[in-house]
Amino acid sequence: MDLEASIDGSDSVLDFARPSAVQGAGQTALNLVDEAADVFRRMEDHARATEEKLRLAEMRAEATEAAERAQRELVIEAERKLQAASGALAHAQSRIEAQEDSLVAAEFRAQVAEAEARDAKQALALVEEAIRRRLLCTNPKADAGKLEPAS
Repeated sequence: MDLEASIDGSDSVLDFARPSAVQGAGQTALNLVDEAADVFRRMEDHARATEEKLRLAEMRAEATEAAERAQRELVIEAERKLQAASGALAHAQSRIEAQEDSLVAAEFRAQVAEAEARDAKQALALVEEAIRRRLLCTNPKADAGKLEPAS
């Protein structure tokens, strides 16, 4: 059966699709389906690439957050150590000041003791001198006779 139908030879009669036109339309439809499949494949590839980029970006963000957390922990630990060192320094300075005060007090006591020792030595020298004078001067005539030659 011929798909081409015509009642009379005039152009006013409706022509049915010819087999070559049907084949061309079928090929065009297949081409369009192939193109649509290619477009969908490209869209899927693009979606996969975008998902991979997103996954890598999330991994970088997580790594950055982990690094920031580690850095914050280091800063907190450093601040804690700094405060401990500052406290130890303040305690050491306090002890040094107390030792300096004790040293000043000991030096003062030593100066007082030296002055007292000088005073005691001078007093002893005076006592010794007084004893010598008394012993030598108790009997001046007897002492004078001992000193004079016998005649």
